[in-house]
Amino acid sequence: MTEIDPRRRFTAMYDAHYARVYAYAVSRAGRQLADDIVSETFLVAWRRLADAPDVPLPWLLGIARNVVRERYRAEVRQVSIAEEMRAWTDDAEDDVADAVVDRAVTLAALGRLSDDDRELLTLIAWHGLSPREAARVVGCSTATYFVRLHRARKRLQQALQQAPQQALSTGAQAARPARITFPSEEFSR
Repeated sequence: MTEIDPRRRFTAMYDAHYARVYAYAVSRAGRQLADDIVSETFLVAWRRLADAPDVPLPWLLGIARNVVRERYRAEVRQVSIAEEMRAWTDDAEDDVADAVVDRAVTLAALGRLSDDDRELLTLIAWHGLSPREAARVVGCSTATYFVRLHRARKRLQQALQQAPQQALSTGAQAARPARITFPSEEFSR
């Protein structure tokens, strides 16, 4: 049995999975950073090509996940992710006003979730991975993934239920003028 040329193996892996790794990078860090993340992911994959499994997509997404976590602070990722979620929202709704409200409520609810919860939910819903593949990406067993996914879904449901109430209270606060206080020394003249 002859061993496959490493360059050919890597090229085949790259051609087969580039788009999915790119989509994952966009969903985790935004389009502006996705190219860098994908480049770094495939650099790591090249260096560790001997470790690549027969089905490399979950392995590649796991590498991409680590690149994102090592490279960017949580605040920068949160802003980019929120922008991408807005861009990915389905525009095929019948009532534009309802679609805007639903989108805003959903984005607000997703924004209140932790980064880990958002990732658990989007690996299956947006990236089309099976639970087994998603479990490999986050580095846990399939059973553990199901437990985490169940909890993340419950937290999303709670956030969705709270979203309209918080939007109303935020709107009420915004409508009320802010009270400005000054130090007493400025008025002692």
